[in-house]
Amino acid sequence: MANKKQLFEKVKATGTGAHIILQKSIGYFSGLNLLLGIIVGSGIFISPAGVLRYSRLNVGVALSIWAASGVMSMLGALCYTELGTALPSSGGDYYYVKRGLGPFPAFLLLLVDIILCMPVATSIKAITFAEYATKPFYTDCPTPEMVKKVIAMAVVIILTAVNGVTIKGALWVQKIFTILKMQCLVLIAIGGLVEMAKGNTKNLENAFDGEVPTVAQICLAFYQGLFAYGGWNGLNKAEEEVKNTSKNVPRCIITAVPLVIVFYLLVNISYMAVLTPKEMVSSAAVAVTWANKTIGPFSWIIPLSVAISTFGSINGSMFLQARLNYAASKEGHLPAILSMLHINYLTPAPAIIFSSILSIIFIIPSNLSLLMIYSGFASWLMVGLTCISLIVLRFREPNLHRPYKVFLPFAFVMAAASFFLVLSPIIQEPEVEYIYGVLLMLSGFIFYIPFVHFKLKFRIFDRITSYIQLLMEVSPPDSTSESKTH
Repeated sequence: MANKKQLFEKVKATGTGAHIILQKSIGYFSGLNLLLGIIVGSGIFISPAGVLRYSRLNVGVALSIWAASGVMSMLGALCYTELGTALPSSGGDYYYVKRGLGPFPAFLLLLVDIILCMPVATSIKAITFAEYATKPFYTDCPTPEMVKKVIAMAVVIILTAVNGVTIKGALWVQKIFTILKMQCLVLIAIGGLVEMAKGNTKNLENAFDGEVPTVAQICLAFYQGLFAYGGWNGLNKAEEEVKNTSKNVPRCIITAVPLVIVFYLLVNISYMAVLTPKEMVSSAAVAVTWANKTIGPFSWIIPLSVAISTFGSINGSMFLQARLNYAASKEGHLPAILSMLHINYLTPAPAIIFSSILSIIFIIPSNLSLLMIYSGFASWLMVGLTCISLIVLRFREPNLHRPYKVFLPFAFVMAAASFFLVLSPIIQEPEVEYIYGVLLMLSGFIFYIPFVHFKLKFRIFDRITSYIQLLMEVSPPDSTSESKTH
């Protein structure tokens, strides 16, 4: 008991005397690496088959969707650049919707993001990592599901430890693995160009011949493509840690997103130059199938490179997941324990652990296609409301300092496109998964009214928070010091 009292005094003293705040450790190159590392993950290695499948094996339509997904991501990134430079606070979409549309819609979207979108994205990447990491050991048969799930859970736990102990270490992991993954994309892009130079262009000829997909199928194809571009708004969730926000956020976004668009188009053209549409949609690992046909005995390089790429993307996703939990907790929309920082490492350890637990839960079903649809539906609803918040703030707060201003019609286009992506599949081909997503969002009423609006508290929760605080050696951030950093 005495030890606990001493620890409590240590936490209490540290939380009020020392500066317990998130450090500004992300510069331009760190931010660029973080963005590239998050965007280029599992998507480019698993989405091409899905885009082609929903495009009815129409190569021209599939490539058009990849290009349009890139343009849409760029427009969205520009909208988020304005919001990020005008409102430099961690939390991203959640914080912008709260400022523009109010706390209640922000809370409803927060639930979907922290319980569904972000954990699902991390679990997809973890499963993909396990798929490719084990490929060299299961050359003639699929990897057993149990093996994939155990490895996926293990990598989440390892990166939880890294992110919980050191922010600089997590950023260094991101830098190293981003460089390695970009080398993989360069290899695939060059390999495709070499094959085309040899005259292997049959699969790309008459690209638009074939069946035309329905509107609902096009939306589902967009979900797959946009999932691969997912993460373009990631830096906005960690803005409290970005140095010189007004300069570095726009620079990072405007550099990273166009670079990814170019690489994604080249990689898809490479896949389609080497593989027939039927080979692509029937392959569990498109990049590996491509490698077997092009580089033969050295094909093991590709699954290794994909595993490396996905590992780095998982690290980035977990980094941002924790920041969203941290920001929402500071706003009073999540339990207070999630906004506390470790007194020695200055990391949001409780928020990181909470995110990891949710990600591990979503690894259990391991249905990638279903998880992507689930995630796409919810995440694009948030993008649409964020763009509406931008429009509202332009008119309601015209004097707000905006270091960067996006061409306002871009925000209207993004809002309309986002709601089209959300509503079209529900109307044309309703699935039970969409109902679950809506129910999850509406369940926010149950928690918001008593616990957020009326601030209902129970002593037992305070005791639990104190016990966890003692156990994890975490303290509330120093709000005085934090405000000075802005």
